[in-house]
Amino acid sequence: MSERLDSDETPNFSRPGEATVAARHRIPQAESLPDTAYQIVHDEIMLDGNSRLNLATFVGTWMDDEAKKLYEDSFDKNMIDKDEYPQTAAIEDNCWRMLANLWNAPDAATAIGTSTIGSSEACMLGGLAFKRRWQQARRAAGKDTSSPNLVMSSAVQVCWEKFCNYFDVEPRFVPISEEHKTLDGHGLEQYIDENTIGVVAIMGVTYTGMYEPVDEIAKALDAIQAKTGLDIPIHVDGASGAMIAPFLQPDTVWDFRLERVHSISTSGHKYGLVYPGLGWVVWREAQWLPDDLVFKVSYLGGEMPTFALNFSRPGAQVLLQYYAFLRLGIDGYTAVQQASQDVAKFLSAGIAKIGAFELWNDGSDIPVFAWRLKAGHTKNWNLYHLQDRLRMKGWLVPAYPMPDDLADLTVQRIVVRNGLSMDLAEDLLEAIQTETAYLDALESPMPVEGQHPGFHH
Repeated sequence: MSERLDSDETPNFSRPGEATVAARHRIPQAESLPDTAYQIVHDEIMLDGNSRLNLATFVGTWMDDEAKKLYEDSFDKNMIDKDEYPQTAAIEDNCWRMLANLWNAPDAATAIGTSTIGSSEACMLGGLAFKRRWQQARRAAGKDTSSPNLVMSSAVQVCWEKFCNYFDVEPRFVPISEEHKTLDGHGLEQYIDENTIGVVAIMGVTYTGMYEPVDEIAKALDAIQAKTGLDIPIHVDGASGAMIAPFLQPDTVWDFRLERVHSISTSGHKYGLVYPGLGWVVWREAQWLPDDLVFKVSYLGGEMPTFALNFSRPGAQVLLQYYAFLRLGIDGYTAVQQASQDVAKFLSAGIAKIGAFELWNDGSDIPVFAWRLKAGHTKNWNLYHLQDRLRMKGWLVPAYPMPDDLADLTVQRIVVRNGLSMDLAEDLLEAIQTETAYLDALESPMPVEGQHPGFHH
Protein backbone atom coordinates (compact mmCIF):
# COMPACT_ATOMS: atom_id res chain seq x y z
CA MET A 1 0.00 0.00 0.00
CA SER A 2 1.41 3.41 -0.97
CA GLU A 3 1.83 5.93 1.80
CA ARG A 4 0.68 9.52 1.34
CA LEU A 5 3.49 12.02 1.72
CA ASP A 6 1.41 15.19 2.00
CA SER A 7 0.61 15.04 5.71
CA ASP A 8 1.09 17.70 8.32
CA GLU A 9 4.07 15.78 9.64
CA THR A 10 5.90 15.66 6.30
CA PRO A 11 8.48 18.45 5.90
CA ASN A 12 7.18 21.16 3.56
CA PHE A 13 9.67 20.68 0.75
CA SER A 14 9.38 16.89 0.80
CA ARG A 15 5.68 16.90 -0.08
CA PRO A 16 4.29 16.24 -3.58
CA GLY A 17 4.26 19.52 -5.47
CA GLU A 18 7.27 20.81 -3.57
CA ALA A 19 9.38 17.66 -4.03
CA THR A 20 8.15 17.38 -7.65
CA VAL A 21 7.38 19.85 -10.43
CA ALA A 22 3.95 21.38 -9.80
CA ALA A 23 1.22 21.01 -12.43
CA ARG A 24 1.37 23.58 -15.22
CA HIS A 25 -1.24 22.88 -17.89
CA ARG A 26 -3.45 20.19 -16.37
CA ILE A 27 -5.32 20.19 -13.07
CA PRO A 28 -3.59 17.60 -10.87
CA GLN A 29 -5.49 14.40 -10.07
CA ALA A 30 -4.95 14.47 -6.30
CA GLU A 31 -5.57 17.17 -3.73
CA SER A 32 -2.86 18.70 -1.57
CA LEU A 33 -2.73 20.34 1.82
CA PRO A 34 -3.68 24.05 1.86
CA ASP A 35 -0.27 25.12 3.12
CA THR A 36 1.44 23.01 0.44
CA ALA A 37 -0.57 24.68 -2.35
CA TYR A 38 0.06 28.05 -0.74
CA GLN A 39 3.79 27.44 -0.50
CA ILE A 40 4.03 26.43 -4.17
CA VAL A 41 2.26 29.56 -5.41
CA HIS A 42 4.00 31.81 -2.87
CA ASP A 43 7.41 30.56 -3.96
CA GLU A 44 6.65 30.94 -7.67
CA ILE A 45 5.61 34.56 -7.34
CA MET A 46 8.92 35.32 -5.63
CA LEU A 47 10.21 35.30 -9.21
CA ASP A 48 8.10 38.38 -9.93
CA GLY A 49 9.67 41.77 -9.41
CA ASN A 50 9.07 43.81 -6.27
CA SER A 51 5.97 45.86 -7.07
CA ARG A 52 7.18 48.80 -4.97
CA LEU A 53 10.27 49.08 -7.20
CA ASN A 54 8.22 48.91 -10.41
CA LEU A 55 8.51 52.45 -11.75
CA ALA A 56 6.93 51.46 -15.07
CA THR A 57 3.40 51.12 -13.75
CA PHE A 58 0.94 53.82 -12.79
CA VAL A 59 -1.06 51.32 -10.73
CA GLY A 60 -1.04 51.64 -6.95
CA THR A 61 1.11 49.20 -5.00
CA TRP A 62 0.63 50.43 -1.42
CA MET A 63 -2.29 50.92 0.97
CA ASP A 64 -2.32 51.17 4.74
CA ASP A 65 -3.20 48.35 7.15
CA GLU A 66 -6.76 49.55 7.75
CA ALA A 67 -7.40 49.45 4.01
CA LYS A 68 -6.04 45.92 3.83
CA LYS A 69 -8.40 44.89 6.64
CA LEU A 70 -11.35 46.47 4.82
CA TYR A 71 -10.29 44.62 1.68
CA GLU A 72 -10.38 41.32 3.58
CA ASP A 73 -13.80 42.23 4.98
CA SER A 74 -15.31 42.83 1.55
CA PHE A 75 -13.53 40.87 -1.17
CA ASP A 76 -16.58 38.57 -1.49
CA LYS A 77 -18.93 41.40 -2.50
CA ASN A 78 -20.16 41.46 -6.10
CA MET A 79 -20.65 45.03 -7.32
CA ILE A 80 -23.43 44.08 -9.73
CA ASP A 81 -25.56 42.49 -7.01
CA LYS A 82 -27.12 45.72 -5.81
CA ASP A 83 -30.07 43.97 -4.21
CA GLU A 84 -27.83 41.81 -2.01
CA TYR A 85 -25.35 44.62 -1.27
CA PRO A 86 -27.42 47.81 -1.29
CA GLN A 87 -25.04 49.75 0.93
CA THR A 88 -22.10 48.98 -1.34
CA ALA A 89 -24.25 50.24 -4.22
CA ALA A 90 -25.01 53.42 -2.28
CA ILE A 91 -21.30 53.90 -1.55
CA GLU A 92 -20.52 53.57 -5.27
CA ASP A 93 -23.05 56.34 -5.86
CA ASN A 94 -21.42 58.46 -3.14
CA CYS A 95 -17.99 58.06 -4.75
CA TRP A 96 -18.85 59.14 -8.27
CA ARG A 97 -20.83 62.10 -6.94
CA MET A 98 -17.77 63.10 -4.90
CA LEU A 99 -15.79 62.94 -8.15
CA ALA A 100 -18.44 64.96 -10.01
CA ASN A 101 -18.06 67.70 -7.42
CA LEU A 102 -14.25 67.40 -7.41
CA TRP A 103 -14.31 67.88 -11.18
CA ASN A 104 -16.64 70.90 -10.96
CA ALA A 105 -19.79 69.44 -12.47
CA PRO A 106 -22.47 72.15 -12.68
CA ASP A 107 -24.74 70.04 -10.43
CA ALA A 108 -23.74 66.60 -9.12
CA ALA A 109 -27.44 65.83 -8.67
CA THR A 110 -27.97 65.94 -12.43
CA ALA A 111 -24.70 64.20 -13.35
CA ILE A 112 -24.39 60.46 -13.81
CA GLY A 113 -21.47 58.11 -13.29
CA THR A 114 -20.34 54.60 -12.51
CA SER A 115 -17.43 52.56 -11.26
CA THR A 116 -15.61 50.27 -13.67
CA ILE A 117 -12.92 47.60 -13.54
CA GLY A 118 -10.32 50.20 -14.57
CA SER A 119 -10.01 53.38 -16.59
CA SER A 120 -9.83 51.37 -19.83
CA GLU A 121 -13.43 50.25 -19.35
CA ALA A 122 -14.33 53.78 -18.29
CA CYS A 123 -12.82 55.15 -21.51
CA MET A 124 -14.76 52.66 -23.59
CA LEU A 125 -18.00 53.69 -21.91
CA GLY A 126 -17.21 57.33 -22.65
CA GLY A 127 -16.50 56.43 -26.27
CA LEU A 128 -19.71 54.39 -26.56
CA ALA A 129 -21.76 57.31 -25.28
CA PHE A 130 -20.15 59.53 -27.95
CA LYS A 131 -20.85 57.02 -30.69
CA ARG A 132 -24.47 56.39 -29.72
CA ARG A 133 -25.32 60.10 -29.43
CA TRP A 134 -23.69 60.76 -32.81
CA GLN A 135 -25.65 57.89 -34.38
CA GLN A 136 -28.93 59.13 -32.92
CA ALA A 137 -28.35 62.65 -34.20
CA ARG A 138 -27.35 61.41 -37.67
CA ARG A 139 -30.39 59.14 -37.95
CA ALA A 140 -32.69 61.95 -36.85
CA ALA A 141 -31.22 64.08 -39.65
CA GLY A 142 -31.57 61.23 -42.17
CA LYS A 143 -27.79 60.91 -42.58
CA ASP A 144 -25.42 57.96 -42.89
CA THR A 145 -24.06 56.44 -39.65
CA SER A 146 -21.55 53.98 -41.07
CA SER A 147 -18.31 55.94 -40.70
CA PRO A 148 -17.76 57.37 -37.20
CA ASN A 149 -14.29 58.62 -36.28
CA LEU A 150 -12.62 59.63 -33.01
CA VAL A 151 -9.80 62.18 -32.86
CA MET A 152 -6.95 61.80 -30.38
CA SER A 153 -3.22 62.18 -29.89
CA SER A 154 -0.84 59.61 -31.35
CA ALA A 155 0.34 59.18 -27.73
CA VAL A 156 -2.95 57.81 -26.38
CA GLN A 157 -3.01 54.69 -24.24
CA VAL A 158 -3.80 51.49 -26.15
CA CYS A 159 -7.30 51.29 -24.63
CA TRP A 160 -8.43 53.91 -27.16
CA GLU A 161 -7.09 51.84 -30.04
CA LYS A 162 -8.99 48.90 -28.57
CA PHE A 163 -12.17 50.97 -28.37
CA CYS A 164 -11.92 51.96 -32.02
CA ASN A 165 -11.13 48.39 -33.05
CA TYR A 166 -13.84 46.71 -30.98
CA PHE A 167 -16.61 49.21 -31.71
CA ASP A 168 -15.93 50.00 -35.39
CA VAL A 169 -14.77 53.59 -35.04
CA GLU A 170 -12.04 55.07 -37.23
CA PRO A 171 -9.17 56.36 -35.06
CA ARG A 172 -7.68 59.64 -36.22
CA PHE A 173 -4.32 60.19 -34.59
CA VAL A 174 -2.89 63.70 -34.38
CA PRO A 175 0.89 63.15 -34.30
CA ILE A 176 2.95 64.65 -31.51
CA SER A 177 6.27 66.26 -32.36
CA GLU A 178 9.20 68.10 -30.85
CA GLU A 179 7.26 71.35 -31.33
CA HIS A 180 3.92 69.96 -30.16
CA LYS A 181 4.66 67.41 -27.44
CA THR A 182 0.96 66.83 -26.78
CA LEU A 183 -2.37 67.27 -28.51
CA ASP A 184 -2.73 71.02 -28.01
CA GLY A 185 -5.31 72.04 -30.60
CA HIS A 186 -2.72 72.80 -33.29
CA GLY A 187 -3.94 71.62 -36.71
CA LEU A 188 -7.00 69.98 -35.19
CA GLU A 189 -9.28 71.16 -37.98
CA GLN A 190 -7.51 68.79 -40.40
CA TYR A 191 -8.92 65.79 -38.51
CA ILE A 192 -12.49 66.94 -37.77
CA ASP A 193 -15.47 66.35 -40.02
CA GLU A 194 -19.19 65.56 -39.76
CA ASN A 195 -18.40 61.95 -38.81
CA THR A 196 -16.29 62.91 -35.77
CA ILE A 197 -17.99 61.61 -32.63
CA GLY A 198 -15.61 63.37 -30.23
CA VAL A 199 -12.08 64.32 -29.25
CA VAL A 200 -10.06 62.64 -26.49
CA ALA A 201 -7.88 64.84 -24.29
CA ILE A 202 -5.40 63.21 -21.93
CA MET A 203 -4.59 64.52 -18.48
CA GLY A 204 -1.25 62.80 -18.17
CA VAL A 205 0.07 61.27 -21.40
CA THR A 206 1.14 57.69 -20.73
CA TYR A 207 4.44 58.10 -22.57
CA THR A 208 5.63 61.14 -20.63
CA GLY A 209 3.12 62.23 -17.97
CA MET A 210 2.44 65.62 -19.59
CA TYR A 211 -1.02 67.21 -19.48
CA GLU A 212 -2.78 67.98 -22.72
CA PRO A 213 -4.17 71.54 -22.50
CA VAL A 214 -7.88 70.73 -22.52
CA ASP A 215 -8.82 74.42 -22.52
CA GLU A 216 -6.77 75.01 -25.68
CA ILE A 217 -8.34 71.96 -27.35
CA ALA A 218 -11.78 73.32 -26.41
CA LYS A 219 -10.90 76.72 -27.90
CA ALA A 220 -9.78 75.04 -31.14
CA LEU A 221 -13.10 73.15 -31.27
CA ASP A 222 -14.99 76.39 -30.60
CA ALA A 223 -13.27 77.92 -33.63
CA ILE A 224 -14.07 74.86 -35.73
CA GLN A 225 -17.74 75.07 -34.70
CA ALA A 226 -17.86 78.77 -35.56
CA LYS A 227 -16.47 77.98 -39.01
CA THR A 228 -18.25 74.71 -39.84
CA GLY A 229 -21.15 74.36 -37.41
CA LEU A 230 -19.76 71.06 -36.10
CA ASP A 231 -20.25 70.78 -32.32
CA ILE A 232 -17.66 68.25 -31.17
CA PRO A 233 -17.57 67.10 -27.52
CA ILE A 234 -14.50 66.20 -25.45
CA HIS A 235 -13.88 63.18 -23.28
CA VAL A 236 -11.09 63.77 -20.79
CA ASP A 237 -9.03 60.64 -20.21
CA GLY A 238 -7.90 61.59 -16.74
CA ALA A 239 -6.57 58.17 -15.79
CA SER A 240 -3.90 59.79 -13.62
CA GLY A 241 -4.25 63.56 -13.87
CA ALA A 242 -7.92 63.68 -12.84
CA MET A 243 -6.73 62.66 -9.36
CA ILE A 244 -3.71 65.00 -9.41
CA ALA A 245 -4.83 68.30 -10.96
CA PRO A 246 -7.67 69.05 -8.49
CA PHE A 247 -5.15 68.88 -5.64
CA LEU A 248 -1.88 70.17 -7.11
CA GLN A 249 -3.06 72.45 -9.95
CA PRO A 250 -6.57 73.55 -8.90
CA ASP A 251 -6.46 76.63 -11.14
CA THR A 252 -5.83 74.58 -14.28
CA VAL A 253 -9.08 74.52 -16.26
CA TRP A 254 -9.47 71.05 -17.74
CA ASP A 255 -12.69 69.62 -16.28
CA PHE A 256 -16.44 70.28 -16.31
CA ARG A 257 -15.75 74.00 -16.06
CA LEU A 258 -15.37 73.62 -19.84
CA GLU A 259 -18.86 73.11 -21.26
CA ARG A 260 -17.48 71.08 -24.15
CA VAL A 261 -16.22 68.41 -21.72
CA HIS A 262 -19.04 65.87 -21.62
CA SER A 263 -17.33 63.09 -19.66
CA ILE A 264 -14.25 62.38 -17.56
CA SER A 265 -12.69 59.05 -16.63
CA THR A 266 -10.06 58.17 -14.07
CA SER A 267 -8.32 55.20 -12.49
CA GLY A 268 -9.17 54.73 -8.85
CA HIS A 269 -6.27 52.30 -8.81
CA LYS A 270 -3.72 54.86 -9.97
CA TYR A 271 -3.57 58.20 -8.21
CA GLY A 272 -6.95 57.45 -6.66
CA LEU A 273 -4.67 55.45 -4.32
CA VAL A 274 -6.59 52.14 -4.41
CA TYR A 275 -5.31 48.65 -5.18
CA PRO A 276 -5.75 47.40 -8.81
CA GLY A 277 -9.19 46.85 -10.26
CA LEU A 278 -11.05 50.18 -10.17
CA GLY A 279 -11.96 52.98 -12.55
CA TRP A 280 -14.58 55.73 -12.67
CA VAL A 281 -16.41 57.66 -15.38
CA VAL A 282 -18.71 60.65 -14.84
CA TRP A 283 -20.86 62.58 -17.33
CA ARG A 284 -21.41 66.27 -16.55
CA GLU A 285 -25.16 65.82 -17.14
CA ALA A 286 -27.29 62.72 -17.57
CA GLN A 287 -28.34 63.93 -21.04
CA TRP A 288 -24.86 63.10 -22.40
CA LEU A 289 -25.30 59.40 -21.58
CA PRO A 290 -27.97 58.00 -23.95
CA ASP A 291 -30.79 56.29 -22.06
CA ASP A 292 -30.70 53.23 -24.28
CA LEU A 293 -27.20 52.38 -23.01
CA VAL A 294 -28.36 52.34 -19.39
CA PHE A 295 -29.92 49.31 -17.73
CA LYS A 296 -32.13 49.74 -14.68
CA VAL A 297 -31.41 47.40 -11.76
CA SER A 298 -33.97 47.21 -8.93
CA TYR A 299 -32.95 47.14 -5.29
CA LEU A 300 -34.73 48.00 -2.04
CA GLY A 301 -37.89 48.84 -3.95
CA GLY A 302 -36.08 51.39 -6.10
CA GLU A 303 -34.02 51.51 -9.25
CA MET A 304 -30.34 52.16 -9.87
CA PRO A 305 -28.97 52.75 -13.37
CA THR A 306 -26.05 50.57 -14.46
CA PHE A 307 -23.84 51.03 -17.49
CA ALA A 308 -20.85 48.70 -17.80
CA LEU A 309 -19.14 46.22 -20.09
CA ASN A 310 -18.60 43.79 -17.22
CA PHE A 311 -21.33 42.17 -15.18
CA SER A 312 -19.96 40.54 -12.03
CA ARG A 313 -17.03 42.52 -10.66
CA PRO A 314 -15.43 43.21 -7.27
CA GLY A 315 -17.14 45.59 -4.88
CA ALA A 316 -14.18 45.71 -2.50
CA GLN A 317 -12.23 48.30 -4.50
CA VAL A 318 -15.23 50.65 -4.49
CA LEU A 319 -15.28 50.43 -0.70
CA LEU A 320 -11.53 51.05 -0.64
CA GLN A 321 -12.07 54.20 -2.70
CA TYR A 322 -14.65 55.46 -0.23
CA TYR A 323 -12.25 54.62 2.59
CA ALA A 324 -9.49 56.61 0.87
CA PHE A 325 -11.78 59.62 0.36
CA LEU A 326 -12.83 59.54 4.03
CA ARG A 327 -9.34 58.77 5.33
CA LEU A 328 -7.49 61.46 3.37
CA GLY A 329 -9.95 64.18 2.43
CA ILE A 330 -8.83 67.07 0.25
CA ASP A 331 -5.93 67.93 2.55
CA GLY A 332 -4.66 64.33 2.71
CA TYR A 333 -4.85 63.79 -1.05
CA THR A 334 -3.02 67.07 -1.56
CA ALA A 335 -0.28 65.98 0.85
CA VAL A 336 0.13 62.55 -0.74
CA GLN A 337 0.19 63.84 -4.32
CA GLN A 338 2.53 66.70 -3.41
CA ALA A 339 4.94 64.25 -1.78
CA SER A 340 4.95 62.17 -4.97
CA GLN A 341 5.55 65.24 -7.10
CA ASP A 342 8.37 66.38 -4.81
CA VAL A 343 10.06 63.00 -5.31
CA ALA A 344 9.53 63.18 -9.10
CA LYS A 345 11.08 66.64 -9.34
CA PHE A 346 13.97 65.58 -7.09
CA LEU A 347 14.68 62.64 -9.40
CA SER A 348 14.25 64.61 -12.63
CA ALA A 349 16.58 67.36 -11.36
CA GLY A 350 19.19 64.75 -10.42
CA ILE A 351 18.95 62.99 -13.77
CA ALA A 352 19.18 66.33 -15.63
CA LYS A 353 22.56 66.87 -13.96
CA ILE A 354 23.94 63.63 -15.41
CA GLY A 355 25.73 64.64 -18.59
CA ALA A 356 24.33 61.78 -20.65
CA PHE A 357 20.68 62.82 -20.49
CA GLU A 358 18.20 65.46 -21.58
CA LEU A 359 14.76 65.72 -19.92
CA TRP A 360 11.62 65.53 -22.04
CA ASN A 361 9.62 66.86 -19.05
CA ASP A 362 10.27 67.20 -15.32
CA GLY A 363 7.21 65.81 -13.50
CA SER A 364 5.50 69.17 -12.98
CA ASP A 365 2.14 67.83 -14.21
CA ILE A 366 1.55 64.35 -12.82
CA PRO A 367 4.56 62.92 -10.91
CA VAL A 368 5.89 61.26 -14.05
CA PHE A 369 8.76 62.32 -16.28
CA ALA A 370 10.86 61.05 -19.17
CA TRP A 371 14.33 61.64 -20.52
CA ARG A 372 16.44 60.71 -23.54
CA LEU A 373 20.11 60.31 -24.33
CA LYS A 374 21.73 63.52 -25.50
CA ALA A 375 22.38 63.48 -29.22
CA GLY A 376 25.93 62.34 -29.92
CA HIS A 377 26.65 61.38 -26.31
CA THR A 378 27.69 57.79 -27.08
CA LYS A 379 27.60 55.00 -29.65
CA ASN A 380 28.46 52.32 -27.09
CA TRP A 381 25.12 52.04 -25.30
CA ASN A 382 21.49 53.11 -25.32
CA LEU A 383 18.66 53.48 -22.82
CA TYR A 384 17.71 49.82 -23.14
CA HIS A 385 21.12 48.95 -21.72
CA LEU A 386 20.52 51.29 -18.78
CA GLN A 387 17.08 49.73 -18.30
CA ASP A 388 18.68 46.27 -18.07
CA ARG A 389 21.43 47.42 -15.69
CA LEU A 390 18.84 48.93 -13.33
CA ARG A 391 16.69 45.80 -13.52
CA MET A 392 19.63 43.80 -12.18
CA LYS A 393 19.42 45.96 -9.05
CA GLY A 394 15.67 45.38 -8.73
CA TRP A 395 14.49 48.64 -10.32
CA LEU A 396 12.11 48.50 -13.27
CA VAL A 397 12.64 51.78 -15.17
CA PRO A 398 11.31 51.26 -18.71
CA ALA A 399 12.78 52.47 -21.99
CA TYR A 400 10.61 52.53 -25.12
CA PRO A 401 10.14 54.33 -28.43
CA MET A 402 7.85 57.35 -28.72
CA PRO A 403 4.83 57.08 -31.07
CA ASP A 404 4.49 57.59 -34.83
CA ASP A 405 6.43 60.63 -36.06
CA LEU A 406 8.82 60.30 -33.10
CA ALA A 407 9.26 56.53 -33.34
CA ASP A 408 13.02 56.92 -33.82
CA LEU A 409 13.25 58.61 -30.42
CA THR A 410 13.72 56.36 -27.37
CA VAL A 411 12.94 57.70 -23.91
CA GLN A 412 13.09 56.34 -20.40
CA ARG A 413 10.37 57.10 -17.87
CA ILE A 414 9.81 57.08 -14.11
CA VAL A 415 6.35 56.96 -12.51
CA VAL A 416 6.43 58.14 -8.90
CA ARG A 417 3.59 56.69 -6.82
CA ASN A 418 2.62 56.79 -3.18
CA GLY A 419 5.16 54.54 -1.47
CA LEU A 420 8.29 55.72 -3.32
CA SER A 421 9.86 57.71 -0.49
CA MET A 422 12.52 60.37 -0.87
CA ASP A 423 14.95 57.96 0.79
CA LEU A 424 14.24 55.25 -1.80
CA ALA A 425 14.45 57.88 -4.54
CA GLU A 426 17.97 58.76 -3.38
CA ASP A 427 18.91 55.07 -3.71
CA LEU A 428 17.43 55.00 -7.21
CA LEU A 429 19.26 58.15 -8.27
CA GLU A 430 22.55 56.70 -7.02
CA ALA A 431 21.86 53.52 -9.00
CA ILE A 432 21.21 55.53 -12.18
CA GLN A 433 24.40 57.53 -11.66
CA THR A 434 26.45 54.38 -10.99
CA GLU A 435 25.12 52.44 -13.95
CA THR A 436 25.46 55.42 -16.30
CA ALA A 437 29.09 55.80 -15.25
CA TYR A 438 29.64 52.08 -15.86
CA LEU A 439 28.16 52.31 -19.35
CA ASP A 440 30.09 55.50 -20.17
CA ALA A 441 33.34 53.72 -19.26
CA LEU A 442 32.82 51.00 -21.88
CA GLU A 443 35.49 50.90 -24.54
CA SER A 444 33.36 49.12 -27.14
CA PRO A 445 29.65 48.95 -28.02
CA MET A 446 27.20 46.85 -26.04
CA PRO A 447 25.21 44.24 -28.04
CA VAL A 448 21.77 45.37 -29.18
CA GLU A 449 20.29 42.03 -30.26
CA GLY A 450 17.09 41.06 -28.46
CA GLN A 451 16.39 44.49 -26.97
CA HIS A 452 12.75 45.30 -26.39
CA PRO A 453 10.68 48.07 -24.75
CA GLY A 454 10.18 47.72 -21.01
CA PHE A 455 6.59 48.98 -21.14
CA HIS A 456 3.71 48.69 -23.60
CA HIS A 457 1.21 51.52 -23.99
